[in-house]
Amino acid sequence: MFNCLCVSVFVGLTHALPNFVFVLTDDQDLVLRSLDYMNKTTKLVANEGVTFTNFFVNSPICCPSRSTILTGKYAHNCHVFNNSVEGGCSGPEWQKEHERGSVAAILRSKGNYRTFYAGKYLNQYGEKNTGGVKHVPEGYDWWLGLQGNSKYYNYTLSINGTGQFFENEYLTDQITKYALDFLNQKSTIESNFFMMLAPPACHAPFTPAPRHSNLFPDLKTLRTLPFNVTPVHKHWLVQMPPEILPSDVTVLDEIYKNRIRTLQAVDDMVKVIINKLQEVNVLSNTYFILASDNGFHIGQFTQPWDKREPYESDIHVPLLIRGPNISKKVLSEFPVAAVDILPTILDLAKIEKKDSDGQSFKDELFRRESPPFTKNILVEYWGEADSSSIDPQCPWSFDNELSQCVLDAWCKCQDSRNNTYSCLVALSDHSKFKFCVFEGGFIEAYNLVEDPHEMHNLKLQKIEVAHYYSILEQFKHCEGTSCLINYKI
Repeated sequence: MFNCLCVSVFVGLTHALPNFVFVLTDDQDLVLRSLDYMNKTTKLVANEGVTFTNFFVNSPICCPSRSTILTGKYAHNCHVFNNSVEGGCSGPEWQKEHERGSVAAILRSKGNYRTFYAGKYLNQYGEKNTGGVKHVPEGYDWWLGLQGNSKYYNYTLSINGTGQFFENEYLTDQITKYALDFLNQKSTIESNFFMMLAPPACHAPFTPAPRHSNLFPDLKTLRTLPFNVTPVHKHWLVQMPPEILPSDVTVLDEIYKNRIRTLQAVDDMVKVIINKLQEVNVLSNTYFILASDNGFHIGQFTQPWDKREPYESDIHVPLLIRGPNISKKVLSEFPVAAVDILPTILDLAKIEKKDSDGQSFKDELFRRESPPFTKNILVEYWGEADSSSIDPQCPWSFDNELSQCVLDAWCKCQDSRNNTYSCLVALSDHSKFKFCVFEGGFIEAYNLVEDPHEMHNLKLQKIEVAHYYSILEQFKHCEGTSCLINYKI
């Protein structure tokens, strides 16, 4: 497989360029406080670096969001609209046009970085209609890509283009093992390297490692203000019946508990990898990043569990970074979006990329306090309809406008064709505002300072609607530097 030279200690070399380790979790929430249960990550990353409290994804679903993170392009520019091949996920256009512009490919070609990827890539990766596991995205020296969507057991990895099935090896731990193999290579340590570790946690099926399966026996999901509250003046999909009965809440508690349990193996991974970086004397020259591809809701506004919605639970996610010259225990309110990650990494690596839709936030890494700021963030989502995903026992069983309606989740549908929207998240050092337009013209708007739980859809004046709508229209068609759209709030 690999020429693995296992060495316990190397003498670290001084490099002009930094290394990068990027841990990308799957569906990890911020609003539901999953970070509160990752003590090792808090100690070794958050307490040693900066936590961005205003980090937002640009699409609250896996494949479009991951595509944006990898390329620094909005979903409307890399044409990845959902998790299907038809929607662009790991499809021919992505492989031909965009993989060569991913962060690893650029670092390898322009910065001579050694590159590594292990874990979930894109939801349709490795399937027969996307080239199978023999397809290795451009730019990786070590490629250990998961076939398909997140799993914890019984999965196939593409080992540099050759499929290998793992039945009993817990995937997060297997990723950690391969990462250590990579860091035990003398050729890795003697060059600059980029590692991306993409564990399945805390995505369904919410399967913890055996050593964590009995932790937190009394843990319950957060009963915050939106929990099991029937929404008023929200998109019709969210208002679908039924309400969540008290007997159903125990199901939500089990999901929350097991999501937290799956993250314990990620917490272990963070500690093991940081210890290894220290052991081989490269930690001081390495930026260690942890983020999620999207958030998650559990019971908010009587929704069962999923993502796909424009609310804080689904789009507001963790971002922690430690590294050279970053101060300790910094909480930065500076707004950051998923589209900004690639240009920031390249900026730190002294590589220029002019066609990114995002903007480097490198300077914010080295501030102890955020200066006055104004920034707009685009969130976009394209709703799906699939009658085959509707349980025949549900009352809307053959409705070709709905999707993801299952009996186990009380037939509350997670998506619909007109659950298609664009949102402007406008942030400054003194205000936080969200404006969303759904297909058909329905509008939701929230003052997130006064109403952080998004309980009250504002009634805006026509002139205000026209103003925000015009900004959204610019965003929806922007590309490259034209996406840097800011205004005075």
